[in-house]
Amino acid sequence: MVRPYTMTRGRTGADGQRLDLIAVVVCDPAHPVFAPDAPEPPVGPEQGRILALCRGTPLSVAELAADLDLPVGVVRVLLGDLLAAGLIRVSRPVPPALLPDERILQEVIHGLRAL
Repeated sequence: MVRPYTMTRGRTGADGQRLDLIAVVVCDPAHPVFAPDAPEPPVGPEQGRILALCRGTPLSVAELAADLDLPVGVVRVLLGDLLAAGLIRVSRPVPPALLPDERILQEVIHGLRAL
């Protein structure tokens, strides 16, 4: 068993980036390291597993932590490294302040029912 602080090299944060649990992670297939003739990316085994999981299917941070059976904090640090290297893309959730007002959504529903 490898200790979490060993996987993250003692770091507890993702260099100022706060990855939400529902942020969606996907590999960037355009990165040259994913070319068919390229050697394996220079990452650790846990990060390699993250890349393998995200290669075909976008996954949330929480799903990755569950699939890898690792603490979310550790996964956030590993994702921060992959993001800094340009190997993944992260789609962050829309902040609640930018979501439509509930009143507007209720008016849309009432309008659709009136049709």
